[in-house]
This record gives sequence, structure tokens and C-alpha cells, in this order.
Amino acid sequence: MNAPPDPKRVELLDAILPHVAFDGWSEKAFREAISTVGVTPAEARRLCPKGAVDLAADYHRRGDEAARADLMKEDLSTLRFRDKVARAVRVRIDAITDKEAVRRGTAMFSLPHLALEGSRLIWGTADMIWTTLGDSSDDLNWYTKRMSLSGVYGATVLYWLGDDSLDQQATDDFIDRRIGDVMQIEKVKAQVNQNSLLRPFTAPLARLSEKVRAPRGGTPPMDMPGSWVPPKS
Repeated sequence: MNAPPDPKRVELLDAILPHVAFDGWSEKAFREAISTVGVTPAEARRLCPKGAVDLAADYHRRGDEAARADLMKEDLSTLRFRDKVARAVRVRIDAITDKEAVRRGTAMFSLPHLALEGSRLIWGTADMIWTTLGDSSDDLNWYTKRMSLSGVYGATVLYWLGDDSLDQQATDDFIDRRIGDVMQIEKVKAQVNQNSLLRPFTAPLARLSEKVRAPRGGTPPMDMPGSWVPPKS
């Protein structure tokens, strides 16, 4: 399980947020946070080797944990499967407390040298959602579910950042469309797999996919970067 975050690192995150709207997740904002918290630059670097980038990642993971807690309180038992996933994405968006911080973070994590870190964070969000919804897949589906939802969530964030509709209804509609697209792909995959004429072509891939297993062990599982690990209760 994840170790509890260092209290001083939490303080640095809280201290940097008021500066992000003006300076982004930058070195300047990081220095302002250091000054506010009152730690030495050396101690701040020990806590956050990558400076503001580490704090931006912490902010994203804080949103994941807030969304997980909110989802655990909801009764989703009466919803269709696709509606459960759509609701979970909406809850994760609602967990964002600072839209400008996300806007700045999205721009930063799109930079070539930080794109992998950004992808890991989004993958972690998708993993959190599937884990919280009770996903028990242990094969190739473990990966494809998270890959598809990562695409949905990433696209939704970009749409939401520009959404000025009443109660962000346009974002809800966007989520429904994207989830619908994924469900349509899954439907086509099922039809292809059931087509006897195509079986000679799909059978080798099916046998290969049967050998794929979800990550096992580690915190997070070392064979799949970006996995979300629930905190200790």
C-alpha cells in the first residue's frame, strides 16, 4: 500500500495552489510554496525531487482519492454498467477543486519530457475507477478496460476545461457519447469473435490474449506503471 504522504509535502501542495493560476506548476510557484511553508530549499528538494511537477502529480492523485471516497458513498447498483462508468467519470471531474490548476497541469504534462508521467496519472485514474467499481478481470481485459477509460477520461478533461454550459451539462453529454463509443467498439469485437468465418484469423490472437494476465504484486505493480493503489483504511 502507499505510505501516507509526508505532512510537509502536503503543506507544500496546499501552499503552491494559490500561485499556480498565475505562474503555473513552475519553479517560481514552487519557491513561493517553500517560502510559505517555511522549509529550507534543500528539504523541499528532498521531499519533491522534481519540484512543482511532483506537487502537480500529488494534486492529481488527491483528486483520485477524493473521487474514490465519493464513489464509495454512492449506490450504483440500479445503474446499467455503462451508466456506472459514466457516473464514475463525472464524480472524478467533480472532485477537481481548482480548474485552473488542472488546466495548467494538462499543459505541463503534454510537454514531451513529461508526457509519460501524465499518461501514468491518467492510467492511474482509470485504474482507480475500475477498481472502485469492482472490476475483477485478470486477463487482457484488465489492460483494455483501463486503456479505453484512460482515453475517455483524458478527452473528457480537455472538453470540460472549455465547457461553459449550464451545470456543465455539455460535459455530461460528452461523457455519455464517449462511453457509448467504447461500448460500440466492444460490441463489434464480440461480433467479430463470434463470427465463424473470421475464427481462423482471430483464433491465434485469442490464444495469445489468454496468456496475458493483470499485474501482480508490488506497490504499485511493477509490470504496469501508473496503477492506482488504494490507501490503507
